[in-house]
Amino acid sequence: MQYLNLGRSGLKVSRLCMGTMSFGSSQWRPWVLDEAESRPILLRALELGINFFDMADFYSLGVGEEVVGRTLLQHARREQLVLASKAFYAMGKGPNDGGLSRKHLLDAIDASLRRIGTEYLDLYIVHGFDPDTPIEETMAALHDIVKSGKARYIGASTMYAWQFAKMQHVAERNGWTRFISMQCQLNAAYREEEREMIPYCQDQGIAVTPFSPLARGLLSGAADSLRKQTDNFTQEFYGDEVSWQIGKAVERVAAARGVAAAQVAQAWVLQRPGVTSMLVGADAVSQLELAVAALDLRLSDAECFEIDRHYTPCDVINDHHNAQRIPRTPR
Repeated sequence: MQYLNLGRSGLKVSRLCMGTMSFGSSQWRPWVLDEAESRPILLRALELGINFFDMADFYSLGVGEEVVGRTLLQHARREQLVLASKAFYAMGKGPNDGGLSRKHLLDAIDASLRRIGTEYLDLYIVHGFDPDTPIEETMAALHDIVKSGKARYIGASTMYAWQFAKMQHVAERNGWTRFISMQCQLNAAYREEEREMIPYCQDQGIAVTPFSPLARGLLSGAADSLRKQTDNFTQEFYGDEVSWQIGKAVERVAAARGVAAAQVAQAWVLQRPGVTSMLVGADAVSQLELAVAALDLRLSDAECFEIDRHYTPCDVINDHHNAQRIPRTPR
């Protein structure tokens, strides 16, 4: 396993980060693994040298944090783990059960720590941008969470680059804790973050930890997977002809190499400028091992061209305008 500093911090994380959205309770989503099925994958991640685990309170509405925390802390010393979790999405029906208000963030960090079974998080991430809360309120609350010892560092996820830059500016202007990482969607079928967000992060020394390297299963070559059939975001984000063409190109490159399509798709992400640690989701140990193998797969310029030549720009994917996204067509 390879290890890198997370941004300009001294925190060292594995080049692969174990994404945990698929661990928790199948009652939340049909493709989510229950605890007994989740444990072997999490334990194999430890064996492979992965020390970075990304959770969110929203995953299985808290059950995900319980399953991941219980499994990892039974088999690894806390100081050897880099545990991250996120807050923003509603955890209940109350008016303060979501968002990035001071009230919700202080409640959310305490609830996450209880579920995971730890006194602190290494990285606390805001899961999205909250237009209904003043940025000063959010950044002050995050600063207090760090100063209280409940989180060592903070990060952000899934927003426009201007929103992220504005939050960083507010923190810097007030002498508060700044974000050290950005978790954004990036894969061969979705590259819009390479326009503004990733260059901004490179300029500012912020770690990029992309998720969905397989485009929610599109680039895995497993058209019949349960998640691809039941995850509505797969069709919403990648249900266009351009995405399909890119998926076929990935399969062609993989076939010529004699490796799995997923391995090629993940190697593509790992080679992108600015990427620090790639999030990996898995519902089987074999899928996790393919991701580790992708660390040693170097795609040639010709192979990258075969994949990239099909790309067509598209609307940004985030919570603010997904309902208004215009389906793209081939160039």
